[in-house]
Amino acid sequence: MRILVAEDLYLLRDGMVRLIEAYGHQVVATAATGPETLDALRTWRPDVSVIDVRMPPHQSDEGLRAALAARGEIPGLPVLILSQHVEQLYARELLADGSGGVGYLLKESVFDADQFIDALERVAGGGTAMDPAVIARLLSNGSPNRGLGQLTEREHSVLGLMAEGLSNQAIGRRLFLSESAIGKYTTSLFGKLGIMDDDDTNRRVRAVLTYLNKP
Repeated sequence: MRILVAEDLYLLRDGMVRLIEAYGHQVVATAATGPETLDALRTWRPDVSVIDVRMPPHQSDEGLRAALAARGEIPGLPVLILSQHVEQLYARELLADGSGGVGYLLKESVFDADQFIDALERVAGGGTAMDPAVIARLLSNGSPNRGLGQLTEREHSVLGLMAEGLSNQAIGRRLFLSESAIGKYTTSLFGKLGIMDDDDTNRRVRAVLTYLNKP
């Protein structure tokens, strides 16, 4: 994969670059400020970018705004946001276009290299990688969606884990259910949400975005 790393702290940025390259991927560019990040996204159009929320010049939300601006110009441009905090409003904006290829992880929740690289690969493939804390905050102020209201408690659990980016096999391990049982739950919840596309990856992304981006 061709990857952009946008992080203003040199040691953290350099560490991510070395980690990504150790896994056989290419870092095509790095950025240390919000404007640099937006320029690099426009220039390189990487397969996926890992972007810190708070960057110079103001150390507020420059990184996230750069990601939003780039996805506005290049729909579906894959971005994985890393943050110390859940920026609820901007997380919703990130999901709003419904195109997938988005991730939002809290830095403290990235426990190992395999987890980080797996999240990058899922986002690059058009999927999602959402931190459970981000999911909880996004859902806390959402109003009920009629389709979501039809889901059983178990289907809600499956969809929540799907939003984290877990495969059916991984969801089954988490819920102590067989992979075939999870497949039945996903088929059922797709039907209740009115998602009938034949592409399973696309259906998963659409279901997750319905779940996270409730009006």
